[in-house]
Amino acid sequence: MTIAIYPGTFDPITYGHIDLVNRAASLFDKVIVAIAINPGKQPMFSLDERVALARETLQDLNNVEVRGFEGLLVNEAISMGANVIIRGLRAVSDFEYELQLATMNRRMQSKVETLFLTPAENLSFVSSSLVKEIAILGGDVSEFVAPCVQAALKAKLPEPK
Repeated sequence: MTIAIYPGTFDPITYGHIDLVNRAASLFDKVIVAIAINPGKQPMFSLDERVALARETLQDLNNVEVRGFEGLLVNEAISMGANVIIRGLRAVSDFEYELQLATMNRRMQSKVETLFLTPAENLSFVSSSLVKEIAILGGDVSEFVAPCVQAALKAKLPEPK
């Protein structure tokens, strides 16, 4: 059984993320969406909220599991039995950072490979950061996130003036 891990903060999960999970789910026996506690970021949603939103949006995919984690990704991958890390590339600007991560991960754990996937062209510009900014400014994010995520954003934010 080939298990892939798709890590990220998913704050919040977007249609771009969901597209990559769908692509990975068609390639691997099992995909674990691993939602990270990242000490370098201040997420809008708690870990439990991010896990719940991801589970709700991905519930129709039988070979996908969602869980939270803290610590080194390669250690988590090994503990979950994963030998592939899925990373998304939206633009050339993502590549340099992602290459550094992949190389460092391979250096720490040579048994785990990184596979880069690109989202559908109509989703290549979607990021959690942009979605949050649009929502904070009172814009419509319905074409970028699932209805449950849109509702969670609305509940989290004050009414725009």
